[in-house]
Amino acid sequence: MPQPVTFCEMPLTGDCANPQPNRQALIQAVAKYAQADYLKATWQISNTLIPYLGLWALMIYFIVQGYSYWLVLLLAIPASALLVRIFIFFHDCCHSAFFPSRIANRIFGYITGIMLFTPFENWQYTHVVHHATSGDLDQRGTGDIWTMTVEEYLASSKLKRLGYRLFRSPLVLFGIIPITLFLVVQRFANTGAGKRERRSVLLTNAAIAAIIAVMGFTLGLQNYLLIQLPIILLAATAGMWLFYVQHQYEDAYWVRHANWDLTKSGLEGSSYYKLPKVLQWLVGNIGLHHIHHVKANIPNYNLQRCLDEVPALQTVAPLTIRKSLKSLWLNLWDEQKQKLVSFRSVKGLPGGRDGLSAG
Repeated sequence: MPQPVTFCEMPLTGDCANPQPNRQALIQAVAKYAQADYLKATWQISNTLIPYLGLWALMIYFIVQGYSYWLVLLLAIPASALLVRIFIFFHDCCHSAFFPSRIANRIFGYITGIMLFTPFENWQYTHVVHHATSGDLDQRGTGDIWTMTVEEYLASSKLKRLGYRLFRSPLVLFGIIPITLFLVVQRFANTGAGKRERRSVLLTNAAIAAIIAVMGFTLGLQNYLLIQLPIILLAATAGMWLFYVQHQYEDAYWVRHANWDLTKSGLEGSSYYKLPKVLQWLVGNIGLHHIHHVKANIPNYNLQRCLDEVPALQTVAPLTIRKSLKSLWLNLWDEQKQKLVSFRSVKGLPGGRDGLSAG
C-alpha cells in the first residue's frame, strides 16, 4: 500500500521549514482522484436539477394563482443556491471532468450553460487562461478580477484611481458587475475569440431567446422575468463572491512572470475556503480551490476525498467565512510586503495624498 505523500517527503529545494513541493510528486499523489464517474454525476444531477426545476414549477404556480410575490422571492433563495451548484457542474464540464466522456461533458455543458446564461466554449476558453495565468502579475486581464499593485495605483491618474475604487467597491463588484456579466457581457464573444467560441455564444443566445419566447407566450414575459431575474441575480452575486475569495485574500500569491510557479499559484494563490457542510454541498466543494488549481480535472465530487487522503494538501491554512470578510477591504497587491493591502494603507506613500487613497 503506497505511503501518504507530504511536502517533506517530496523532493524539496529547501528544508521542511520552508518546503517547495515537487509538482510531479504532487500530481502523482492526486492523479487517482481525477476519475469522472457516471453514477456520481447522475446522482448530483438528480439531487440538484430536480429540486431546482421543482422550485421553478412552484414559483410558476404561485405567480399564476396570484399568491403574494414575497413567496416567489422566498423560493428564489434556495433556487439561486441550487443554480450556483449547477454552475459547478458546468465548471466541471469545462474541464472535461464531470463525465468520463468529453462529448457528454460538452453536451451537458451547453445545457447548463443555457440555464446559466453562459456560453460554454466561450467561458471555457477564458477559464483555461485563468488557470494558466492565476497569480501572474504580468499576465493579468483574462478570466480574473481587476487587481492593481500599489505602485500601479500610485502611478495612475486620479480618474483611473477613481474607476478602480468604484470597481472594487462591494456594491459594484457584487451587485452591478455580476448581473451585467451574466445578462449582458456574456451575450458577446470575448476579444480574440475563435470560431468555436463565437459559435457557442450564438447558440446559447439563440436558445435563451427561444426560452424567453416560449415563456412569453405561455407564462407571460413579465411573470417569467419576475421569477428568472431574482434567481440569476442572487446566484450571480454568490458566484462572484466565491470567485473573489478564491484568489483575493491577504496572503494570496502574485509574482512577476519570471518567478511564477504553477504549483505555488495553486497552493498559495488559491484559497481553501472552509465552509459549513451544507454550504460546501451547495457550492460543490469549490471552496477546496487549492486542490482544483493543482489538478483542474478532479471532479467536484472527489475533491473532499482528495483533501482527506493527501496530507500535502492539508498544510494549506483554511480561510474561514469570518476571515474572508476582511478581504472586502483589501484591494491592492503590495509587491514589497507580498500581500493584499487596503487603500488606506497607501495614504502616507508618495503619490498617495490625492483624496482618493483613504478608505
